[in-house]
Amino acid sequence: MRGVIPHLWFDQEAKEAAEFYSTVLPDSRVTNIATLRNTPSGDCDVVSFELAGQPFMAISAGPLFKFNPAVSFHIKCRTVEEVDAVWAKLQPGGSVLMELGEYPFSKRYGWLADRYGVSWQIIYAGDREIKQRITPALMFVGAVAGRAEEAMNFYASAFGSRGGAEESKVQVFMRWGKDEEPDQEGTVKYAAFELLGQEFVAMDSAHEHKFTFNEAISFLVPCDTQQEIDYLWSKLSADPKSEQCGWLKDRFGVSWQISAAEMDEFLSSGDQEKIDRVTQAFLQMKKIDLAELEGAAASSVHASRKTTV
Repeated sequence: MRGVIPHLWFDQEAKEAAEFYSTVLPDSRVTNIATLRNTPSGDCDVVSFELAGQPFMAISAGPLFKFNPAVSFHIKCRTVEEVDAVWAKLQPGGSVLMELGEYPFSKRYGWLADRYGVSWQIIYAGDREIKQRITPALMFVGAVAGRAEEAMNFYASAFGSRGGAEESKVQVFMRWGKDEEPDQEGTVKYAAFELLGQEFVAMDSAHEHKFTFNEAISFLVPCDTQQEIDYLWSKLSADPKSEQCGWLKDRFGVSWQISAAEMDEFLSSGDQEKIDRVTQAFLQMKKIDLAELEGAAASSVHASRKTTV
């Protein structure tokens, strides 16, 4: 396994958004654009990009899913001025979820949804170590409110046993108190966990929200072997109806893509015929069949797809 990559689903704006995000932070760039042809959503652009040196992916695949604050991204800044500069770039055309200002947990912080609907929490880190500049934040609401700690422990167990326990861990920093209804006492106000050495944030919110996790933001895990794909699929998948093309939903409703590390090589090859063959192969799959993908990439006449359950 080679880490966890946030994946953003746009209607038609993946290239535009990736190019825009690349202007927000230093060490950011678009690294590859490929087109998946003849999919159920038509021709889809798949964009690989880096923000502050961290890998992201995006796809333009139609208006099926909408971004919402159930998944947001923390941007940690070294100075107050940097917070203001990032806010000024992301806010136009968007909406403010928490006003930019001073809070008990930070001298300068704000939460917004940008012009595309993607949520960002921009925070002055002060003297705290910045190990990872951008951190995905999961907010457990509705039917899964109060289950953030369960989810973090589940993820750490699932990934730790394959990626090394030292690379997957959980730390709860703050819990809701007895006078903070509707949140249940002891549930997670703020916590952090690591998967394969990468930071995530989690929190519970029992307040009424009109959103929850969906496929607009998923987490892609490039696997080196079929054994890794099989293992994570068996651990994470909890909704057979959501299994398609390497996508799955876990027991908390979070979407994952358990993919092949070679997929990046296929999509960045510049060989449109190879990309087309690979695309038509994985469109027929639920769980990814690595051997079948490799066969599709190698030859225009590859063996019939093996049944993958």
